[in-house]
Amino acid sequence: MRIRRLEEQLIRKIAAGEVVDRPAAVVKELIENALDAQATRIQVGLAGGGIDLIRVADDGVGMTPEELRLAVERHTTSKLESEEDLRRIRTLGFRGEALAAICAVAKVRLLSRPREGGEGHQLVVEGGRVVADRPAPRAPGTTVEVRELFYGVPARRKFLKSPSAEARAALGAVRRLVLAHPEVGFQVHSEGRRVLDLPPVDAPRARICQVYGAAFCQRLVEVELIEPGYRLLAFFAPPEAARPTRVDQHLFLGGRPVQPGPLAAPVYQVYRRYLGRGAHPAFFLYLDVDPELVDVNVHPKKEEVRFRGERAVQDLLRRAALRALGGTVVSLSPPPAT
Repeated sequence: MRIRRLEEQLIRKIAAGEVVDRPAAVVKELIENALDAQATRIQVGLAGGGIDLIRVADDGVGMTPEELRLAVERHTTSKLESEEDLRRIRTLGFRGEALAAICAVAKVRLLSRPREGGEGHQLVVEGGRVVADRPAPRAPGTTVEVRELFYGVPARRKFLKSPSAEARAALGAVRRLVLAHPEVGFQVHSEGRRVLDLPPVDAPRARICQVYGAAFCQRLVEVELIEPGYRLLAFFAPPEAARPTRVDQHLFLGGRPVQPGPLAAPVYQVYRRYLGRGAHPAFFLYLDVDPELVDVNVHPKKEEVRFRGERAVQDLLRRAALRALGGTVVSLSPPPAT
């Protein structure tokens, strides 16, 4: 075997595999783009669990025809200008890979009109190739339609689950972003049925109430801690409201849903004495950190982060859980395995 340069289409499909592995990943990336575009209302539509169709429409800043053409190329972004910007990332996206990756493995229609003026424009991309580029009417904002996901990558398509299972995963991704951004209104349809219709609200607790219902929300204990470089607004469910899985454990870092991972350990340490075997605490952690104290550029899907002082963050979460339960912890042990 001799070393050779890969073809561009193959490079795109390999890169797509790092970012897009199922419809839920596409939904997440498109909603994050809408949020970064300052959208105040976002509409999401799914068909066939997102395998047949994903549509995300927003009222954000929109794009000019020139920006639309750039947006579907690899490593193009409005969110970074220099290497220095990587130290202080405040947007949800920044790699400039997601839209190009999606276009490489699906049939994509983009329709956009800039908020500051100009006409709407449409771009149609199939398997990474532009097949239509023309004016089209639209109100200011952007719509992205993704059809026939992995139509040209049968090896990836056969690993997808059933449409109903993929729909559940996609709706889970939507729910995490809905909880992370209460200031944005969301409307979601799946298989033609409206499953979410949430107006914008002014506080995280109000959004949790919208999603989980007033009865659950009223039981949450709110804790706020502010320290140099950190601000935490946390909502802890009481031990008697524990869950059989970790699905209701949420950590939002500056509006970015991330996996709690090891950061859940201090919460378990506080709750352990109150929980039965196999029970998991429910919590919602809204954490704002000085961007220079955290690295979000450690995971292709941006689902994990690295803190400069992880022990300080763990201690912050532990003290918040202690305050919520009003108790103390003597012995520290790792969380139970799932």
